[in-house]
Amino acid sequence: MTALVTGSPGGFETLIVERDGPVGWLIFDRPTHGNAMDAVMLAELERAWQELDADPDVRVIVNTGSGRSFQTGLDVRQLAREPQALREQSRRTKRSELRLTAHHNRVAKPVIAAVNGVCAGGGLHFVADADVVLAASDAVFLDPHVTVGQVSASEAITLARRMPFEPVMRMVLTGRHERISADRARELGMVGEVVDPPDRLREAARALAATIARNPPEHLAAVKRALWQALESPGVGRTSP
Repeated sequence: MTALVTGSPGGFETLIVERDGPVGWLIFDRPTHGNAMDAVMLAELERAWQELDADPDVRVIVNTGSGRSFQTGLDVRQLAREPQALREQSRRTKRSELRLTAHHNRVAKPVIAAVNGVCAGGGLHFVADADVVLAASDAVFLDPHVTVGQVSASEAITLARRMPFEPVMRMVLTGRHERISADRARELGMVGEVVDPPDRLREAARALAATIARNPPEHLAAVKRALWQALESPGVGRTSP
């Protein structure tokens, strides 16, 4: 990969925001916590997505994680020490006003999720809401919500519009006791490409992003908008095996 240019002058504590030519990178950067979302990351995600979407030099955005995990959902222990942030997140969830993903923030540019390692719980939002998904061959997917006494909602619903219903239901019902491999995720349509060896994931994501970026940005935005509107229309999407 070529040298990267850092993000905004203000910087980010829990994210790495970079530019590499026409490719923008949004990288979760809490590797010692599985890249789980704490109060700071919850606040920074909205700003990071909007910054990359507003940058005229960025045509495609790649979303990935530092370390051995892609994204493992909310950092419940940290958020327990930040009750105001936890209440705000709960309020947004109930009102369908989340601001976590590119789709939540109405990002017009194509977004590639490059899943490295573990993607769990709320991390599935970023897979469900990406336009294209790549995964390292050692990536795994699971939804532990039910195991810890919580309900899986919007991320599972969005996945069920994009892939067969039964595997989504099985993942939700088995909780942390089953994991979906990268190869199985590809068979189910959750992932479009499996990259092997895993250390080539970012290289593969950047190459795909560069290919997409060769197309006119206004046409990319129009196609993305049309397909997402169709996907979210009643009765559209794959809901059976």
